[in-house]
Amino acid sequence: MKISAANLPHLIAAVAVLVAIAAPAAIANAATSPRDADALAKATYIYVATVRKDGNQSKAAPVWFITTAGQQVLIETSPTSWKAKRIKRGSPAMIWIGERTGPAFIGKAEIVTDTKLQDQVIAEYPKKYLLARIGFARPSRAKLDSGQIVVIRISPTRDLPDGFQSSPGTPAPSLDEKTKPTSAH
Repeated sequence: MKISAANLPHLIAAVAVLVAIAAPAAIANAATSPRDADALAKATYIYVATVRKDGNQSKAAPVWFITTAGQQVLIETSPTSWKAKRIKRGSPAMIWIGERTGPAFIGKAEIVTDTKLQDQVIAEYPKKYLLARIGFARPSRAKLDSGQIVVIRISPTRDLPDGFQSSPGTPAPSLDEKTKPTSAH
C-alpha cells in the first residue's frame, strides 16, 4: 500500500481502531491470571501484605474485597491502617486469595479518589457480605467524604509461585518478574 498525504488520516484511524480493540484484551490478560480470576470469583476474603520501609513483608491481614470488571481488586480500610500508610508511600501489595496459603499474586496498589470506584465498593460490599448488609462495617459515601475510610485498588502484576507464603520480616518479592525474593518461602 502506498502511503500518501491523502491516505494518512485513514491509516491513522485504522491503527487507532486496532489499538483500541487490542489494548483491553492485552490489559485483561496481563492483569489477572485465569488461576487468580477463578479463585477471586469463589473467595470471601483475601489476605493482604504490604512492604515495610526496610523492604520486608508485613503480616498478611484478611480483608473483604470486590473485583472490578477488569479483575482489579478493591478494598476499603482506615486511612491510618499500616496497609493504607504503606500503599500511600508506594508499597505494592501481596495478595493471597481465599486463605493464607491460597493462590498469591503481587500487584500495584493505590488509594483511589475516583468516586465511581468508591461507589462500586459502597454498592457491592452489602451484596457480598451479610454483615455489611445489616450495617456492620458498611462503607458509605459519608465515611469516604469525611476521611474515615479509603478505597484501595490493587492491580495484579504477576502471580507469585504456587505455595508462596506470607513471611513477615523477610524480603518481599519485587513487582518486576525478573527480580526474585532473596529468601526462601
